[in-house]
Amino acid sequence: MSRIGKLPITIPQGVTVKVADLVATVKGPKGELTQKIVGDVEISQVEDKIVIARSNENPKTRALHGLIRTLISNMVVGVSKGWTKDLEIVGTGYRAALQGQNLNLSLGFSHPVLITPLPGISFTVAGNKVTVSGIDKQLVGEMAAIVRQKRKPEPYKGKGVRYANEVVRRKAGKAKKAGAK
Repeated sequence: MSRIGKLPITIPQGVTVKVADLVATVKGPKGELTQKIVGDVEISQVEDKIVIARSNENPKTRALHGLIRTLISNMVVGVSKGWTKDLEIVGTGYRAALQGQNLNLSLGFSHPVLITPLPGISFTVAGNKVTVSGIDKQLVGEMAAIVRQKRKPEPYKGKGVRYANEVVRRKAGKAKKAGAK
């Protein structure tokens, strides 16, 4: 039995979960998410908990058991609390600003970089920190990766866009020659 898959999902108050025609729909105060269910798994609701069980021991079904449980759990958390990903901008002259809903980044290029958020995603800027937030965990992570991709942290000075908890491995610069002044 999958260690993740056998754990029940607790449904918070104000959230409803429906499973019909191999599609799970989760509605909550922040919005609604749907996910197609693949594999031979059975989803049942017992009071305020959801239990996912597999119908056979097929290797593919066993592999999907924990995945489906995690996807539904992420949907429940997303519609009730939401997901956020924090990014830091490090570097002299590097800054971020909101331009309507779009994110305007100055990253040392000759032009500003304008990033339009995906549907359901919003940006907030506080100093050199950018927060990407939304109800879909996958979209929040994807949008944060798109922002980071514009100027990845470089290993010599550490300048660029990085995740808030990311540790950048620094390299030593050029070594000074022994006889040079």
